[in-house]
Amino acid sequence: MNQIKAGAVLNYVIIALNALVGLLYTPFMLRCLGQNEYGLYSLVASIIAYLTLLDFGFGPAVIRYTAKYRAEGKTREQHSLFGLFFTLYSIIGVIAFGIGLLLYFNIDWLFDRTMSPDDLSQARVMILLLLFNLAFTFPMSVFGSIIGAYEKFIFQKSVLILRIVLSTGVLIAVLALGYKAVALVVVQTVFNVLLLSANYIYCRKELSVRLKFDSIKWSFVRQILGFSVWVFLGDIMFKFYYNTGQFVLGATSGTIEVALFALGVTLMQMYMMFSGGISGVLLPKITSMVALHKSDEEISDLFIRTGRLQYIVMSIILVGYIILGKPFIALWAGENYSPVYYIGLIFFVSTLVPLIQNTAIAILQARNQQKYRSLMLVIVGASSLILQVVLSKYYGAVGCAIAVGAANIIGQGVILNWYYQTKQRLNIIRFWKEIGKMSVVPVLVAVIGCLLIHNFIIDTWLKFFYAVLCMLAVYIPIVWKFGMNESERSLISKPINRILNRI
Repeated sequence: MNQIKAGAVLNYVIIALNALVGLLYTPFMLRCLGQNEYGLYSLVASIIAYLTLLDFGFGPAVIRYTAKYRAEGKTREQHSLFGLFFTLYSIIGVIAFGIGLLLYFNIDWLFDRTMSPDDLSQARVMILLLLFNLAFTFPMSVFGSIIGAYEKFIFQKSVLILRIVLSTGVLIAVLALGYKAVALVVVQTVFNVLLLSANYIYCRKELSVRLKFDSIKWSFVRQILGFSVWVFLGDIMFKFYYNTGQFVLGATSGTIEVALFALGVTLMQMYMMFSGGISGVLLPKITSMVALHKSDEEISDLFIRTGRLQYIVMSIILVGYIILGKPFIALWAGENYSPVYYIGLIFFVSTLVPLIQNTAIAILQARNQQKYRSLMLVIVGASSLILQVVLSKYYGAVGCAIAVGAANIIGQGVILNWYYQTKQRLNIIRFWKEIGKMSVVPVLVAVIGCLLIHNFIIDTWLKFFYAVLCMLAVYIPIVWKFGMNESERSLISKPINRILNRI
């Protein structure tokens, strides 16, 4: 439990660092690269992201089955499991590299209408570098999953924090020296190799993890695939929602619209991180609860408690963005990126429900019951892709965002809530009663803030941060008094009191 609490706290440290990097590093990178090269960099990264789908959902499978075997006290089975996944990931790495080479040799055919010869040349180099990164990442990623399954979150998150700090410093230095997108990919590749190597050494030295390459039990492989295929389909839909837009825009509208959409996705990713700080460390615990046959009521209570905490965090960010998003975009990215505000707003509003309910994904994985969710997302996501192609021709990046937002609201907001209530026996009615009572304050603050903000001109960072502090000074005390229950207030106040007592 201490590792889980520490992991959640360190997750929020990581989130804060990533948000800080996004606020400070991203505009610096935009100005160093320019719209065109940033769009090219984002496009290549989004294309390579499709190859990460070849993970086939094995990451959560490693965590689930390791946590299950640990709860049952089966050590040898764990080591055989690790050897099996290392073998599978190695094969996938080779396949991913081969598919990437096909892409490399056909880059002209895909993008010669919207890119210059120099752009195409840089894209080839970046694709090769990212392919090497991917081929190394697949087999080595099993060790990161093992650390998560063993709930060693302090080491895992501390290494990530170190990577963020060091890699960002090097990236800033590289850009300051005049290097461009290719150099950024080189730096990211080096730090990725170092991180994966650190995970491997920790598993060997501290966890005494061994890889046993026994004869493959195909019945067990079929069982794993039965679990992983639905995780895999869910991952596909995430890529469809957020990376397909960049691919579509690259083919229909050019790199400028790609850059606008990519910045909206960057904002959305920062937004999503704040939701995953708690739920991201719960899969091993929930798997143990399911293996030990805990009741539906106990699992629902965990789902609702986590959802309330996530909503407290997400509503603060959403309200702040609604009120201060326009001046933030102007200061952060520049006046040329004003459409990004509307793209980000569409993403923020449409993803609020799935983000405060993402503990349900861990519950589905622990129960091995992701099938319905994944099939539903495939159908809704395919419809979204068609809508993206149509709307992008008329409304560019904003049109793609509308298509994605509609898919989120219909699929993850309406259909999944029905499924959670009727098929997974999660108390969704009580969940929304709790969220409804908590929503009065955010709605009132958002409406009043939007009415007042027109009376002020926020054209410097100093004025912006002053406006943020004023909003928080009003919002947080009201939420503390009327939006949080005693347990949630205690969860925050107790650690603060312990720190103050030590001081």
